[in-house]
Amino acid sequence: MKLSRFLYIVFMMMPFIGTNSFGQNFDQIKQYKVSFSIAIKGTEKLLAIRSFANNNQKYLLLLNTETLDTKVDLAGNYNTSSLKWPKVMATFENSPYVKALQSAAAKDLQLQNAGIDHSIPKEKGIALTIDLCPSHKNLDRIIFQSVFEEFKKIEQPAPLAISVSGKWMLKHQNDLNWLKGLVQKNELDITWINHSYHHEVNNLPLTENFLLAPGTNLDVEVLENEKLMLKNGLIPSVFFRFPGLVSNQSTVDKIEFYGLIPVGSDAWLAKGQMPNSGSIVLIHGNGNEEIGVKDFIQLLKNKQIDVKNKQWLLFDLRQGLEKEFDR
Repeated sequence: MKLSRFLYIVFMMMPFIGTNSFGQNFDQIKQYKVSFSIAIKGTEKLLAIRSFANNNQKYLLLLNTETLDTKVDLAGNYNTSSLKWPKVMATFENSPYVKALQSAAAKDLQLQNAGIDHSIPKEKGIALTIDLCPSHKNLDRIIFQSVFEEFKKIEQPAPLAISVSGKWMLKHQNDLNWLKGLVQKNELDITWINHSYHHEVNNLPLTENFLLAPGTNLDVEVLENEKLMLKNGLIPSVFFRFPGLVSNQSTVDKIEFYGLIPVGSDAWLAKGQMPNSGSIVLIHGNGNEEIGVKDFIQLLKNKQIDVKNKQWLLFDLRQGLEKEFDR
């Protein structure tokens, strides 16, 4: 990497420090919409992907197209110029963001596991993603406690990503607050992934199930979930995980038109898929996947020596994809 590019990326990362996991609670959101624009403040050039009002002030959800970090800031702090989606792709065509979108789109014909399913191919470790689908059961806190205990001497905060659904947030405020507390105590660094609002499951074939079910309103599933995340103080990332990892070409296209990168997995532990270097690992932490949780705890035990010797690490999903596509 050229020195000038390295310095650019370091500078671009600075405004996002400490803002990617959670922020203020936006409890009066109005006019929330997909809105693309270049947002410039000094030498900082970001991509705004959402705009909304809260308590009579206008805000932007902003993306750093190099580091894939997001933050919320007052719109008045930036000079903005609107973009249509094709222009976004053209303007940032050499960025890790657009390259990740293009890579995800290459798998849009798959019924299951479309999107990015692997990152950091040359590194020893994994990107851990934990899905919180709607559930009446309590959070599997042992997952998060085990991650912290295992990695606290070499990686603190330990990075992981949580795919959160709206119905889970509505029923598990105590668990959500507990997770936010781990971030506040600098034990975990959480990337919050949109996992849809309702996450409906039916008894129909996959081609008519999850987000492919007849009558599904993607605006509700995507945007209402982001609003609920913001209401709970979570900063939505630029990633989206399909419920059940089920999608078709049309839904992948639509998710990308929201400006979001679909994320799959090449190591869903409960299905017996074992991780390799750079794997995006998937487990469910909502109390409904006992096998996956046990497999992950066993995986941590098996890797204890490697973890201690820094030969098996957890990688931030954003940084992994930045490294993969920064070429």
